[in-house]
Amino acid sequence: MLTREEKNEHKQDEIEQEKRKEKAKIIIKKIIKIIFIIFLLVLVFILYTRYSVNEGLIVKEKRLVNSNIPSSFNSFKIIQFSDLQYGSTVSLDEVDNLVKIINERNPNLILFTGDLIDNEYNIKSEEIEKLIKKFKNLNADIGKYAVNGDEDNDNFTTILTQAGFTVLDNSYDLIYNRDNNPILLVGLSSSQKNRDIKKAFSYYEDPTHNSNIYSILMMHEADSIDEIIPNYKVSLALAGGNLNGQIRIPKIGGIIKREKAEKYLDEYYELDDTLLYISSGIGTDNNQIRLFNRPSINFFRLAVS
Repeated sequence: MLTREEKNEHKQDEIEQEKRKEKAKIIIKKIIKIIFIIFLLVLVFILYTRYSVNEGLIVKEKRLVNSNIPSSFNSFKIIQFSDLQYGSTVSLDEVDNLVKIINERNPNLILFTGDLIDNEYNIKSEEIEKLIKKFKNLNADIGKYAVNGDEDNDNFTTILTQAGFTVLDNSYDLIYNRDNNPILLVGLSSSQKNRDIKKAFSYYEDPTHNSNIYSILMMHEADSIDEIIPNYKVSLALAGGNLNGQIRIPKIGGIIKREKAEKYLDEYYELDDTLLYISSGIGTDNNQIRLFNRPSINFFRLAVS
């Protein structure tokens, strides 16, 4: 028979066991609550980054002042868009919205810097015809130009040329506006395709070239700029390719890098006498996500200093 002391000890053990069970229940409830909150946050993140990636296309407007801009180009308007990646997160409805937003600005010049169709999307012939029709509706009184990206193929050339774009494949064009003082537009093919820098800048080999001409370079991968500016004069360089890192963390910047587009992930750089602008693009790559990085187009107004 148990003594009073033994009964008290036994009772005390039972009380302690109950306390441990209650603590365990509380801990389990907290863990379940934390897991549930994490699950909700992950779910919200996935839904936001995947299904809101193309919501709220924004226009980034910049005024570019340079003493080499001819007076006839004062207030000249240029639109740059890039990385449409049609078939990823961009549908025909998004293309309609893009065309509307561009045309509302009444640009003089429209420039596309590569990656028209997502490389994993099997585009249908009727979609090609619809894209041609939609891009024909892009209005620019001076012209529409494009360079290819690393994901572009024959569909890129077919769609854009039939839509009235001039594809600058390692070549250049002189752009005139109201008088005989042009600016230079250079198009460099994707560095992962058939890039030829010397051919693209062959204007400067002409003995009658203007060494002080205001020059605009179109390219897909921004990293190519390091091979260009030591040898050729570029006033304004426009690129795409990396979507500004696609996922951008405050105070850190873009975190997703792509081959040949790894060094310059922000939207703007000043490199000696060259201004480099990199588009955040319209669509996404195969990850189909964006964070703190809305799709956008660049809208430039030239100004004489």
